[in-house]
Amino acid sequence: MLDRLVAEELQAGIGSAVIGREIIVLEQTGSTNDAILQIANANPKEGLVVFAEHQTAGRGQRVNRWESAAGKGLWFSILLRPKIDLASSPQLTAWAAAAVSGAIQNEFALNPTIKLPNDVQIDGCKVAGVLVEMRAQEKAAHLAIAGIGVNVNQSREDFPKELQRRATSLAMALGKQVDRQNFAIALLRELDRTYRARFQRNA
Repeated sequence: MLDRLVAEELQAGIGSAVIGREIIVLEQTGSTNDAILQIANANPKEGLVVFAEHQTAGRGQRVNRWESAAGKGLWFSILLRPKIDLASSPQLTAWAAAAVSGAIQNEFALNPTIKLPNDVQIDGCKVAGVLVEMRAQEKAAHLAIAGIGVNVNQSREDFPKELQRRATSLAMALGKQVDRQNFAIALLRELDRTYRARFQRNA
């Protein structure tokens, strides 16, 4: 796997930020949403990001399985403590999807669209998805986990047959491979900038 994610380089690339103040890259995990919950028990700081080079049990909306070919995409979860109530969690899904779409547009001059509530598409095919899970906390701001998956360097053959007509990747849309590390930095910066503007103004 040549194009590996390096936590220290990711952190150096984003500088001082809320999202990405701590970054962990796992070689493999079931689901980054589950992994970050376990880590959060010991270190509940907002802004922790956990990437996985390979997910064996990635989840999408409505318990759909998220396919994640090893080393080909960005699969990560962010630990958040937004100052919103549980009923407002769809705001987080909308924020994350818009930030992913914005980062793709900024970096590659592609024109992604958002298919509500949580998919980002290019030419009608899914390139990214968001899964937000919120947990009520006693005597503390609610805990939210934003799980994000972006198809970066997959070819059509990397997707299961039943998804090949409905899924795409940045590389397929661009006709060339993408530097995952550089795009991860750009994506974390956009997520951080927009999260602070939308959810931390009264912090």
